[in-house]
Amino acid sequence: MGYRQKKRRIRAPALIMSNFNIRLIETPEEMRDVEEIQRVVWPDSETDVVPLHLLITAAHNGGLVLGAFVEEKMIGFVFGFPGIETTPDGPRPKHCSHMMGIHPDHRDDGVGFALKRAQWQMVRHQSLDHITWTYDPLLSRNAYLNIAKLGAVCVTYHRSEYGDMRDGLNAGLPSDRFQLDWWINTQRVQKRLSKRPRPTIKLMHAARAGLHPFYTLHQSTLRHAQGGAPGLVRPPEHVPPFEDRLLMAEIPADFLALKSADFALARDWRFFTRELFETAFEKNYIVTDFIFDQNNGNPRGLYVLIHGESTLDEFE
Repeated sequence: MGYRQKKRRIRAPALIMSNFNIRLIETPEEMRDVEEIQRVVWPDSETDVVPLHLLITAAHNGGLVLGAFVEEKMIGFVFGFPGIETTPDGPRPKHCSHMMGIHPDHRDDGVGFALKRAQWQMVRHQSLDHITWTYDPLLSRNAYLNIAKLGAVCVTYHRSEYGDMRDGLNAGLPSDRFQLDWWINTQRVQKRLSKRPRPTIKLMHAARAGLHPFYTLHQSTLRHAQGGAPGLVRPPEHVPPFEDRLLMAEIPADFLALKSADFALARDWRFFTRELFETAFEKNYIVTDFIFDQNNGNPRGLYVLIHGESTLDEFE
């Protein structure tokens, strides 16, 4: 005798923020809104838009699409699906967070953090403990959210992960990416997402602890222009030796502005940081934090790396 398996749906709590709310997306009509906001966020590459039918299929098979709304207008989304990872103990499930997009008018409103926090809640309900995603390690804004605010860590660098990309953010440079590990049941992550999260680190805190960047950046000069411009810093010619257990590695505070002003300099940064992080991970360093400091109008962004076989809860 046959039977019908009852489908169990996990409902996302509607998270009410100061001026927006977040909820689970399941209908075709709202999936079309996800398509449209992708076109707003990435206007130069129609072929990279995740289509409605794929979003629906993922959502009906263990995936998650969450939307942020202001008065029923979608201002952001995050999309992910179940995945399988290989471990020394064999295959195990995880959640692969594929894409998050925020409308340009709301990028400084805390929408990204709220979407990831809602994703964290939902994936824990699915009895998973690991979420992974990728991002360009030269983007300070993303590094600050992903590592400093959310508590993800990184030990994996992928060269040209997506091949040649054509959108305005990525065109012309190898699509190198960090793959992040977000261990969502650790004390580290839970503290960062609590109602009273750990304050993010500033340069003065690092200096008081005796921690300084292990290489020095120098002002570059604009080609076809006189003098330099704020943020146009060039990397060292060579990756310095890794000698301390705790290191700070500085990147441009605004890589996209640097790329727009001096593409050759942006390319230099890509290859320098590729060698830097590949070497660091080979030497058993872990990216555990990120400092973004306005520094009296001269913003700076720095990764914090720690060496050793430490547990994640040590990096609080």
